Amino acid sequence: MTEKIESNLAGERLQTVLAQAGIGSRREMEVWISAGRVSVNGVVASLGARVSEGDKVLVDGRHIRLNLEAEQALPRVLIYHKQEGEIVSRDDPNGRANVFDSLPKLRGQKWIAIGRLDFNTSGLLIFTTSGELANRLMHPRFEVEREYAVRVQGALTEAQMRQMTKEGIELEDGLVRFEQLSDEGGEGFNHWYRLVLKEGRNRVVRRTFEALELPVSRLMRVRFGMINLPPRIKRGMMTELSEAQVRSILEWVELPAGYLAQLPKTQTAKLARVRPRKNEMARKTDNR
Repeated sequence: MTEKIESNLAGERLQTVLAQAGIGSRREMEVWISAGRVSVNGVVASLGARVSEGDKVLVDGRHIRLNLEAEQALPRVLIYHKQEGEIVSRDDPNGRANVFDSLPKLRGQKWIAIGRLDFNTSGLLIFTTSGELANRLMHPRFEVEREYAVRVQGALTEAQMRQMTKEGIELEDGLVRFEQLSDEGGEGFNHWYRLVLKEGRNRVVRRTFEALELPVSRLMRVRFGMINLPPRIKRGMMTELSEAQVRSILEWVELPAGYLAQLPKTQTAKLARVRPRKNEMARKTDNR
């Protein structure tokens, strides 16, 4: 019978330490521990195990560097303005441009992308070192809003706009319904809309418009939850959020415990909401 390391009262919870190391969310780490994929000091760990500085932790045989002091600090959060023609993946057999190659290098942690964007979509991408924060923002049960500016070839009728926000559009993987949809105008054959939805299914915005025979010619994410894409962050640029801004995000997703207790209270910063004006969006129609 495989020996297992039991829970003890000293140190930090193993799943929390692994999540803070960027391996995955806390819930994912609980599943991995239960499956026997994690060992501590050469012994298979059990759910509820705790670790201290100096313990040797392996995940699938790979050594995980512990830094429990760093674990008590706030996670790092970056916002990046993704360009069209970049992939949100570390591995691509076709060798296409990779957003992770542009990010600052980390020691003992890794950047986790919060919500992917497809190859031809631009706009706001968020990266964090916290698996738990990433899970809170991405998991469907938390229903975090995503806001997009979309340009289509053609225009929606009033009946179609009502269907998209009321009855919904049936796709091959289920019904999709926009929380908000507004007409932002346009010139010629191209028309801009702004929409909000609470899910992140693969290419869901493009597929919804295509179901109404309106091809998408430009798609840009401008907001994810309370985080907005500032106009000063141009394509291919990034910025790291301040401690006050990160604190604000953690409070918004109700993750204060274990993150905020170790730092002195400071005034919470509010992230400015950025909403491109209609004339700004119209000028973008020729900048593909």
